[in-house]
Parts: sequence; C-alpha cells; structure tokens
Amino acid sequence: MKKVIILVLLLSLNSSAFAQTNDIWTSFPNKDTTLIGFKDKNGTIKIEPKFTGFTIAREFENIIAVSEEENGKWKSYYLTKQGKVVGRDSLYVFDNGPDCENEGFIRFTDRKTDKMGIFNSEGKIVIPAEYNGVSKVQNGIIAVLKDAEKKQDGEHYFWTGGKQFLIDINNKILVENFKDSNDLNFYSLEKSKEPSKDQTRESFLGVDGIYYSFINYDKDFKHWLKSTFLPNLSKAGLENHSFDKITYWKEPDGWINESKTKFIEQNYTLLKLKLQQLNAKKTDYFISSDGLNQFIYESEEYSIYFNNCNESKDWQYPTMDIVINPKNKLDSGQDHFEFLRTENGYKLISVSFAKNDLK
Repeated sequence: MKKVIILVLLLSLNSSAFAQTNDIWTSFPNKDTTLIGFKDKNGTIKIEPKFTGFTIAREFENIIAVSEEENGKWKSYYLTKQGKVVGRDSLYVFDNGPDCENEGFIRFTDRKTDKMGIFNSEGKIVIPAEYNGVSKVQNGIIAVLKDAEKKQDGEHYFWTGGKQFLIDINNKILVENFKDSNDLNFYSLEKSKEPSKDQTRESFLGVDGIYYSFINYDKDFKHWLKSTFLPNLSKAGLENHSFDKITYWKEPDGWINESKTKFIEQNYTLLKLKLQQLNAKKTDYFISSDGLNQFIYESEEYSIYFNNCNESKDWQYPTMDIVINPKNKLDSGQDHFEFLRTENGYKLISVSFAKNDLK
C-alpha cells in the first residue's frame, strides 16, 4: 500500500507543471527578450523561456499557439495546460498572428486541405477541419463557411461562394443559409417561435423551426444614440454615459487620460455644441465600429476588454466611432466621439477634434 501511495505522489509531482488549470499563467521573457516562457500566479516558472515572438499569448489559460526553434528548424503547434502537444504546423494565422483561445476553444488549419476546425481546451478536435472559414467560438456558437472556392487577387487569397451556417460546438447545424455579420452580438441570443419584433435585432429561422435572434451592434448603437444619449446632453447626462476616464488628443502631448468629471466640466460647452450637430439633418457624419486600441488603453482597468493575446474583444465589446466631417468642404480634419460597449451600456471613452481646442 505504501508503494502505491508513493507512486501516486510521484506522478502527481511530475505532472504538477501542467496541473493547475484554474491558475492562469503569465508570459515572461528571457534576459535578452528573444524568448518567452510562463510563470504561475506565485511567480513559479512553469515553462522556461523557449518560445519565439510568434507566440503572442500573454496569459496561458487552457490552450495556446506556440512556436519554437529546435535544431535549427522552426516548429509550431498548440500546447494545452496539461502539456499536450496537438496540431503541429497547423496554426490558424490571421493578420500575421496565430489564433487565441476564446471560451476554451482555439481554431486550427489543416495545411493539406486548407480547411479549418477547432480544438477544445484539452486539445481534442470538436469541430473537424471541413470548413473554409470558422469564427471564434462566441457563446458556444460559431459561424462557418463551407464549399467555397479559393481565388487569388495579386498576393492575397480570398474565398468566394459557398454556404454559410450557424453551428454549435458539437458541430450541429442551427441555421442554414446564415448571413453572418460582424455586427451581430452572439451573446444576446434569444429563441422564439416568431421573428423578433425588436428593431435592433436580426432573426434567423433555425433548422428546428425556431427563430434565433441577435442584437445588431450597429442598429443597437444608433437606436441608443437617438433615443437615449442625444436627448439628454446635460452635464449629468454626459457623465452618466461616459467611461470613468476619457482619453483625448491634445497637441503636442498626444493622448491624455482625464477623469470624466473634470474633462466634461472643462469642455462641456464645446462637447454639447459638437454633439448637437448630430440632430441636424444636414450634418455630414458616419459611424464605424472597431475595437479598443491596446496601444492606448494599457492600464488594468481596460483588461476586461482584451483577450489573453491582448487583442481587442470587439465581438463582445466593440467601439462605435462617430466621425463628423467639416461643414466647409475646404476644411480638413474630422471630429471623433468614440463609445465603448460595456456591461453597463455604451460609454463615451475617447474624443478628438480637428481643431486643437480641447482643454
């Protein structure tokens, strides 16, 4: 019995480097910052620095994409918290960076077929590589493209044709002929027997005869802007719909952070004047969506809006930028009001004006 107990203890100790799945590890560099490794919350080294800069994960939660040099050759793969290696040379790369885990899932590419699939946190294939395009897992659902044709335009490739579907993490089709939109909030999913009457939602008939509806961020923001924000441009109203800190551009200092109370107090008259233009039909403006800029919003208070790879979680917390063009077409520059979608609604987070007149 003692031998059995000792054996169990030894096995436990040997696997301890990859055991604490509830402990998020953070990356750290070697002395010359050419390689990175990972430490646990107590500072204990779990993986010595050996990964290259192509390993973009700053936090190791369940599964990450890594790259390293071995015997003069480069190799890339997915690594789980338990030390399991999967998907060798199958990293899904977009915009010069590998995919990052979302909700415990990460995308991969089968280089032989050029099709995509998904690994779970244990490195098991839950969505086989049978799709031309696969979105991140959001609220347990995924938008996919199948049977498309790959074409080349100069140095760039793109998919054309094919069919889009909405599936769940078990690869079960929820909606056929799904017209995916980056503006859809998958976390707002509602199911009903009839299409939603909410003007900010888009409804899709599922294969089960049930309608799946999602908030459209663009429609939602424009509705909120006209019905809630613009009707109350008092100081109290602006403060209520502003982030705790407002970032603004000021020459020659660049981006500056200021408490919303102080910023609004110092610039209220100008802010109100600019925003009131949005009620005029002749005002030339447009609204674009993006994500929070990780190079500007670096402090801890913004961390919830970025994933483990420090990428903006724009699929959940998009920014909506109101861009006002000058009245005189001969003038240059634009005025910007940027709003961030938070758990407490849209909040004004950034302001920049063509003329350097903010205080």
